[in-house]
Order: sequence, then C-alpha cells, then structure tokens
Amino acid sequence: MQLYDSATRSVRPLQPVSEGLVRIYLCGATVQGSPHIGHLRAALSFDALVRWLRRRGYEVHYVRNVTDIDDKILAKSAEAGQPWWAWAQRFEREFDAAYRALGAVEPTYEPRATGHIPEQIALVERLLERGHAYDDGAGNVYFSVTSLPDYGSLTRQRLSALSTTEDDSQIDDDVEAGKRDPRDFALWKAAKEDEPETAAWDAPWGRGRPGWHLECSAMSHKYLGETFDIHGGGIDLRFPHHENEQAQSHAAGWGFANLWVHNAWVTTKGEKMSKSLGNSLVVGELLERVSAPALRFALCTVHHRSTIEWSDELLTSAQAAWERLTRFADHAAEVLGEQNPSEADVLAVPATELPEDFAAAMDDDLNVAGALAVIWEHVKAGNTAIADGSDADVARHLLLVRSMLAVLGLDPHGAHWRDDSGDAAPQRALETLVDGLLDERAAARAERDWARADHLRDQLADAGILVEDSPTGARWHL
Repeated sequence: MQLYDSATRSVRPLQPVSEGLVRIYLCGATVQGSPHIGHLRAALSFDALVRWLRRRGYEVHYVRNVTDIDDKILAKSAEAGQPWWAWAQRFEREFDAAYRALGAVEPTYEPRATGHIPEQIALVERLLERGHAYDDGAGNVYFSVTSLPDYGSLTRQRLSALSTTEDDSQIDDDVEAGKRDPRDFALWKAAKEDEPETAAWDAPWGRGRPGWHLECSAMSHKYLGETFDIHGGGIDLRFPHHENEQAQSHAAGWGFANLWVHNAWVTTKGEKMSKSLGNSLVVGELLERVSAPALRFALCTVHHRSTIEWSDELLTSAQAAWERLTRFADHAAEVLGEQNPSEADVLAVPATELPEDFAAAMDDDLNVAGALAVIWEHVKAGNTAIADGSDADVARHLLLVRSMLAVLGLDPHGAHWRDDSGDAAPQRALETLVDGLLDERAAARAERDWARADHLRDQLADAGILVEDSPTGARWHL
C-alpha cells in the first residue's frame, strides 16, 4: 500500500514500524461548537483507511483525540455564560452523535486533552531539560524554534521567512510579552485573572494550562510510542499545528510520524467550510433533510486529497447513488432468499479475494473514486445476472459488492444501516398497504385503465415510495 506523504510531497510505501501493526494518530475535534461537514470529512477519510488496513489483515491502533480546553472554548463559553467544561462536553456529545450517525469506525483510543495534563507537564519538563524550551518567570513556557535545525521541514518553510509560528486564535499580548523570539510558540500558558480558576493546573513553573500543540505530542507518545506510522488531519492543520507538534516531538528525541496524510477541504462557492465564514453546514441539521448514508457517500467517495465543492446537486447525486446500490442489494437478496450472504460472510472476504482493480485502487493512496468504479461494474453485472436468472452469479456479485462497500462503510445490508429495532410490525404493515395498492394498480393496467394506474403510482410516489415495473412484476422501495 502506498500513501501520499505531505512531508516529502511524494507517494511512499506504507512500511509499518511493527510488522502487522499500523499505528495512526488523527487530530480530532476541538469541541467549541457543533460539528459541520468539514469536520466529518477528516473522520470519514481516515475511517476508510482504517477499514481497508484491517481488511488487508493489519491490526490497527487508531487514536483520535478530543481538544476540550483551548482559547476558543474558553472565549465561547464565557460569551454564553456557561462553564467551559460544560460547553466542551455539550459539543463533544454532538460530535459523538455525528460520528455514530454516519457510521464512523470507533477509534481504539479517544483521549481528551484535560485527561492528560501530567503527560503534557512531563513533556515540557523534558524540553526544558534538553534546552529546547524556556520559561519567562511569569508562568509561561515557550518552545525555542531556533534550537531545532529541522523546524519548518514538514511544510518546507524557512524560519527566516516566518514572523510567527502561532495560530491567529492563540495570539494574545500576555503570552507574546515573554517571548525571546516572536517566532517561538507557547507550550504552557500562565493562568489569567479573567479566566476560570478551573481552567488551570499546577506546574513547576506556575499555574496555567497547555498550549494548543502540546497535547497531541504527549498523547500520541503515550498511546502509540516514540515513532508511529501515520499522522493525519485536515490540510489546514499543517501549519502551525502539525509543524509545531513535530518540532516538540523531534526536540524530545522521538521519531514521531513516519507518514503525514492530510485531507483537503470542503468548500462552498470556493470558500473553505468554516464557522467564521458563516457557511457552516451542521451535520445535525443536514440529517434532517438527507439520509445519513447519502451524506456519508457524498463525503467519503471523493479522494481525500481532492476538495469537495458542496452543493445541493452533490447531495442529490449521492442520494441517487445510494438508492441505486440499495435497490441492487435488495433485489439480489430477494432473488437469493436464504442464500443471501450474512454480514459475517461479507466482512470475512479478505482483500486478496476482492476484485484486483478494487484492491489496486485502494492501495494507490486510497483512490476511492477508482474503487467505486469497480463497484459499479459489479452492480451492473449483478443486475444482468438477475435478469438472466443466474442465481450463482447473482450471489457472487452481491457478495463482492457488499464486501467492497463495507470497506467504504456503505454496505446497505450492514448492521449500521439496517433497522435492528427488532420490531418488524411497522414494515409488515407498510408492505401490506403498498402491496394492496400495487394489486389495484395491476388490475387497472390489466383493464387498460391507464389513468387509474398512473394515479395509484403517483399516490405512492407522493408518500416517498418508488415503483419499478419489470417483466416479473412491479417492485417498490422507499
């Protein structure tokens, strides 16, 4: 398998540090507000990576952090008149709900910044001891960027060309005042009188809280070791966040990430999806008007390094594609009856038994668009087998289609998208009513009463039920 490495700007082979085990760290949510589709883009891109690696037989240790303390959370909670920790917890739950709704695979570990203060203090102490950090005597500790020869290597920037290494949201006069060099960045921020007392922790150099970048270096080290395989996140995090993460970790003497994998933005009218632009599409609101699998399809079937231009047309296309996949799976399952493959059968198909073109596409820097083209080929062949009455071919294509879709988290008959409530009564009631109307329609057509037949079909369509006529009779689906 090969992945594009942002650090070297080249496609490189995945060569795990430990044989048979892939360690991945993904920068997760800063829980300052509701999750929008830009946030979910990263989670679903790496979701496909984790699923494919596991299908290829690797054990995967997948860490996705939660930033539950930072300047933005403190500012927004203060504006709302709520405790910062309650504000963070509210939106962490919203993120959890969005991940579940879209079927994102659960991380192996999901550590919070506030749960790892001792590890972050220990890292600052290590950097101080190794001469890469200094404190200003007022409770602030800074990383000295000139102390590290390879600073800027991730984003290929010369230190001499930089005026700051802080994100705009992290800059304030109190913190800047203690810097020896304006390009240094904060490892630890001294407690402020206008901030809640609960938002600070005791440390050897003074009471305060971690800088933004510190948590990821400390937590990746704790859960994945000194050197791990893949570090991921949105492309907007490359600088300064990921550059500073790498600097801290290298200065600590750790190898850190072997490959850097970044996903592109979601844009609307050419502008990056963000709350500051006022064009954020909140996942919870979108799910009120579009199905969860269609939303997932729109976000995860585009190459992770390609920008997604968001539009109603994109959602409409995704919904139509999902319905087409579902129709094939439903029709094939109806034909096969008890021979319909179980989810266990679907997930048991190894990568080596999937179509070669599909595996080659996934191995080629997660080319999900190329993989999807292979899926459509087998859907077409499966529909032909249904029409020809070749049950063996139907079974083969259905198993392959569902197995490939499962890698993308989109198996229509997978447990996540199937109704597992255990109450079949509503479905039986719906089937009885719809079948009754279809019988009336069939009688009208037999009597050549086309107006009555069309009226019944329109009545069903108004209720969200689509009817398809075939040589074997009418079929319907929601």
